[in-house]
Amino acid sequence: MEKLLKEITPKSQDYSQWYTDVIKKADLVDYAPIKGFMVMKPYSYRIWEFIQAAMDRRFRETGHENAYFPLLIPEHLLIKEAEHVEGFSAEVAWVTMGGDEVLAERLAIRPTSETIIGAMYAQWIQSYRDLPVLINQWANVLRWEKATRPFLRTTEFLWQEGHTVHRSAEEAEAETLQQLGIYREILEDLLGVPVIAGVKSAGERFAGAVQTYTLEALMGDGKALQSATSHFLGQNFAKAFDIQYLDEDGVLKFGWTTSWGSTTRMIGALIMVHGDDKGLRLPPRVAPIQIVVVPIGRGADRDRVTDWARDLVNKLSGEFRIKLDDRNEFTPGYKFNDWEMRGVPLRIEIGPRDLAQKQITVARRDTGEKIVIAENMVSETLSQLLEDVQRTLFEQAVEYRASHTFSVENYQEMAHHNHRGFFLGDWCGQETCADRLKQETSVTIRCLPLGADIAGTGCIVCGQPGQHRALFARAY
Repeated sequence: MEKLLKEITPKSQDYSQWYTDVIKKADLVDYAPIKGFMVMKPYSYRIWEFIQAAMDRRFRETGHENAYFPLLIPEHLLIKEAEHVEGFSAEVAWVTMGGDEVLAERLAIRPTSETIIGAMYAQWIQSYRDLPVLINQWANVLRWEKATRPFLRTTEFLWQEGHTVHRSAEEAEAETLQQLGIYREILEDLLGVPVIAGVKSAGERFAGAVQTYTLEALMGDGKALQSATSHFLGQNFAKAFDIQYLDEDGVLKFGWTTSWGSTTRMIGALIMVHGDDKGLRLPPRVAPIQIVVVPIGRGADRDRVTDWARDLVNKLSGEFRIKLDDRNEFTPGYKFNDWEMRGVPLRIEIGPRDLAQKQITVARRDTGEKIVIAENMVSETLSQLLEDVQRTLFEQAVEYRASHTFSVENYQEMAHHNHRGFFLGDWCGQETCADRLKQETSVTIRCLPLGADIAGTGCIVCGQPGQHRALFARAY
């Protein structure tokens, strides 16, 4: 394992290669035999299941139900909402053959499901009594990406997409913000990833949306990652798909719709925000294994220590996700490095001396600190330590973001920081300035942070009076 660790490229040397090394050596993914696709191995899929379960519970608490819609979308439906289709046209994969027969109409493999769901809602909704419609779908989507990287941008990925219909713009807008709040809870409370909430500029918003709300996170290399989005669609899709209802006043009206989604990209954020040169550092709430127990001993001592360790694991298995590593073919040092690579939050070491003194030694993955715990305090102390690891990882991420967030009065100042980090500055609201910034620096407007006021220093590109306070960054 020492050799394996040396093969991890240091983050400071080549961040991209570090990321690739970690996801492979921590056994998160493998590359599929078709370019741009990944295989999520059990370790990473378990993390996704924790995310999914926590999110699904919150969706249900807010009145949403799960359903499932077709993978294939007829072309005539996809082109009904012209702006939406234009936004995805370069990424759409088409099915043109069914068996040996050429299809009469092309079928799109869903890049997102607004169109197929809109067509169904038009059939289901007749009266104001049918509203609101609050439906979520857990599914996969396909977007033909030119450049891919596991979790961050793959041709196929897993996600959830919510699609709702309401009687009023105010109700739909409230829904959009409610879901953004749920995503924030998942990212910050579960994954320990701090985010900035904001609204997308017109040039960056979802195709066909009136307003797109986003959560932006700062990765360990100073680049931004859009971590979840929630869209207020107004009546655009309702009019395109004839989603109407007869209101109490007897007037036929168009519904107000929303859509919102998050993906396995969250796992990429988890890796890049918390990982270090030893590999993963997983927050306990999503760690497939929260505690690993490594018995240490030779000869007769080894059997006694292993038996005691096994009894301890059996006692604690109802409280924690805990695993005994009793592999005799590997040294304790190999095992320590192996589990550090996989990001297990706590490691318990038990040797003959611990057995004699009725204690255990616990090593924290986040800080490397070792703590000795008396046998009668094990359960309580481990619970406290796991909560502390969860809190510490989040706080470290917040501190990193704070130290890499800079206020700027002109965009040339970003070069002092190699264009890495979050940059806050005024923006005049003209897309020409946003385009110029992107072309010259690869920096984009990530969002207009909610509640942020302009500084009055002028647009960072043209110098004209600012209309918005904007968050700028290079992004994945």
